[in-house]
Amino acid sequence: MKEIHWGFIGCGEVTEKKSGPAFNVVEGSRVVAVMSRNADKARSYAERRGIPRWYADAQALVDDPDVNAVYIATPPSSHATYAIMAMRAGKPVYIEKPLAASYDDCARVNHVSKETGVPCFVAYYRRYLPYFLRVGEILQKGIIGKVLNVQIRFACPPRQVDYNAPEERPWRIQPDIAGGGYFYDLAPHQLDLLQQYFGVIVHAEGFSANLGGLYQAEDTVSASFVFENGLPGSGSWCFAGHEAGREDRIELIGTEGILCFSVFDYDPIRLHTSDGIMEIAVENPPYVQLPLIRAVVETLQGRGDCQCTALSATPTNWVLDRILGKF
Repeated sequence: MKEIHWGFIGCGEVTEKKSGPAFNVVEGSRVVAVMSRNADKARSYAERRGIPRWYADAQALVDDPDVNAVYIATPPSSHATYAIMAMRAGKPVYIEKPLAASYDDCARVNHVSKETGVPCFVAYYRRYLPYFLRVGEILQKGIIGKVLNVQIRFACPPRQVDYNAPEERPWRIQPDIAGGGYFYDLAPHQLDLLQQYFGVIVHAEGFSANLGGLYQAEDTVSASFVFENGLPGSGSWCFAGHEAGREDRIELIGTEGILCFSVFDYDPIRLHTSDGIMEIAVENPPYVQLPLIRAVVETLQGRGDCQCTALSATPTNWVLDRILGKF
């Protein structure tokens, strides 16, 4: 594949700045079609972005002969269906995270990818961002020594919307669409990163509750987990607390120091050692998915080897489902 002609299934918020423009920045890549179940939304998006064609039916987009790769930017509950549709048509797929709304659906996607030989990539773009690559470099150099414990702490206030109004209720808090609540939407980035640094998580358990009472999905989660190398970790997530308690922090405790970083705010990386405290600011590209999208395109062109595949993304769904007690 010398030229990658993308068709978008879904054209929501994430495609506006994080991903959409990046597809046209990478050499040999351009967007040729977009689809939304809302025809007016699809047409408007295509016109604003200069995209030649738009559809209100996913199968029509997949069948477009000029589309040879598909980007799926819909809520997780439809990821597996659209991915399988595209792969069976012989068209590589790039899916927003998490891979699916359940571990079982991830297994279905992997099965079809293996059966058809069509690659499937997942948008865990933080793996490729300079900020997190710098964290990885610090760990690889052994600056904090042997890592003994991993801690995730995340808290934010609830969104100011009318949760009783169906039209205002975010899909991210509807488990049948998202797989869970905000935990299922945000925690994947944290858990995926940690598994890149320390290997897959092989044991996980958790407790979840809805204490804010604003919606049905969990709004508070506590968990413990163990990586394949025996390293223990824990996490706490609260999505209904007071503004004063806002926190976005991962802390890695080592024999020679402590390394702290954020996952969503990109606060300066903080390195605590016997020499004192060092803050390291790392700038990310304007389109945060650009480095990963470039890696995907180059792999499809036969000059790269992007490992951000459906198979590598599946362990994160396993951990999410274990923490929420789905099995």
